[in-house]
Amino acid sequence: MVAALARTLGSEHLDVAEEVVQEALLRALQVWPHEGVPANPEGWLYRVARNLAVDRGRRSTTLSAKLDLLSAEIPEAGWLVEPALDDELALVFLCCHPALSEDSQVALVLKTAGGFSVEEIAAGFLARPSAVAQRLVRAKDVLRGTGAQVELPADDDLPGRLDAVLRAVYLLFNEGYSAHAGDSAVRAELCREALRLAELLRASPVTQRPDVDALLALLCFQASRLPARADDDGALILLAEQNRALWDRGLIARGFRALERAAVGETLTRYHLEAGIAAAHAAAPTFAATDWRGILDLYDQLLELHPSPVVALNRAVVLAEVEGPTAALDALEDVADAPQLTRYYLLPATRAAVLDRLGRRAEAAAEYRQALELAGTEQERRWIQRRIDGDV
Repeated sequence: MVAALARTLGSEHLDVAEEVVQEALLRALQVWPHEGVPANPEGWLYRVARNLAVDRGRRSTTLSAKLDLLSAEIPEAGWLVEPALDDELALVFLCCHPALSEDSQVALVLKTAGGFSVEEIAAGFLARPSAVAQRLVRAKDVLRGTGAQVELPADDDLPGRLDAVLRAVYLLFNEGYSAHAGDSAVRAELCREALRLAELLRASPVTQRPDVDALLALLCFQASRLPARADDDGALILLAEQNRALWDRGLIARGFRALERAAVGETLTRYHLEAGIAAAHAAAPTFAATDWRGILDLYDQLLELHPSPVVALNRAVVLAEVEGPTAALDALEDVADAPQLTRYYLLPATRAAVLDRLGRRAEAAAEYRQALELAGTEQERRWIQRRIDGDV
């Protein structure tokens, strides 16, 4: 709905599109419990949002020029799905306008197309919420000045814009897969939204590219584990402890098909390598039977292609399986002072798990207590507390 209204209103009124949709949703919460959910809820919401935009247009000189477009008759169906999807893809690319920095592009996609709060975006960036809020304000100011339209980019503009779009979808999925705040450690609805956006990119002839297929493969593999990733109380279940019979085999099959398409040509991105890592986990019948050496080789390539303290942290976890906990502990020391990991609970939690394997229980408990202070969700805190208490 935001995308469709933004196409009509123009990028200079992106805030208005977001605000009237939010108000329409609030009205639904007020009206539907008493009058019932309408037969076409999407159409109801869209009509209310459009009417609210019309009301604003009558009171605003800057919006008055859009009144004829806003007041046009809406078809009886009320909400045409395919044009809406085209609008949404165009909106995502608008957010990735080349006049914006990469971080601003991603933050704007997450806020406008993904519906993220500032706090959730900050968690995805491992940044301060105040910094993200300022970045969003500046990004919208820049967009207003460009006069850009809500439309798909020309072929020569596509590669640079697509990189930011893929990163935004990737962060959106990660926030759902390992939520940084809130009552649940897993937010499946965000994962489904990221997967939907990846499928949308794959479906458009404009964006049928190997890097899109690689990201789609990665998300399919990761999403396949969601049914086994948390227990009935929402507590996290680590990969080693997951019931693999619960993994979604249909998604795994989709992942392998997308990975096969991604292998066409010579393109190699971080998504190819991460999808390869996820594919190795998906193919393993048990945790013990996992090809850890192959995964470590992929992490070595990933660290060379995309140097990151988070990648180095994940590599250390795999190193513990290949060369043992001592080698992993040494690798963790190399990233101990990385600013991006200063408040990342998985760094002390990983150190604790490695120290536990070395029999250094007191040191492990101290690391778990530090992780407990940094954990963002109640489920994460419960998971850590169980380890402090020796229940696992």
